[in-house]
Amino acid sequence: MGRTTRLRSLSPGQQQRITALRHAARLLDSAYQVPGTSYRFGLDPIVGLVPGLGDLISPLFTIALLWQSHDLRLPRIVQLRMLFNVVIDTVIGIVPVAGDLFDFAWKANDMNMALLERHAYEERPAAAGDWAFVVGLTLLLLAVAIVPFVVLNAVVVYVMRHVG
Repeated sequence: MGRTTRLRSLSPGQQQRITALRHAARLLDSAYQVPGTSYRFGLDPIVGLVPGLGDLISPLFTIALLWQSHDLRLPRIVQLRMLFNVVIDTVIGIVPVAGDLFDFAWKANDMNMALLERHAYEERPAAAGDWAFVVGLTLLLLAVAIVPFVVLNAVVVYVMRHVG
């Protein structure tokens, strides 16, 4: 049997913080529209052009978003998915030029805000997609972490066969 979804009663302070976060997410990711298209962008990729400082904007916003999601007792897997969204944004955003272009497409703030709002007003379990995203990304990170050891092992075996 599936779990029952219950409506959540939010305090005026929680409502106010969600509204402020919604406005900030929109400003960072989708406040402006490219004329003649449906494509939207925000200040995040523009501010991201400022070396060092620009790459801190999304992580700082995510701290506020995660604080609110913790306050609302969102499922931990959803909070982890939010964290992974911003880690992807931050890691790829560090790469000069490509990272800045990536910021125009990967809207971590809008995605995280949607996750927060999906769970803020109703107590609901994490979706299968949340689990799939987190598990898939965790497996990818493990694979990336293992690659240096595999390469090092191959180099050692090669050296031992050809030098020894």
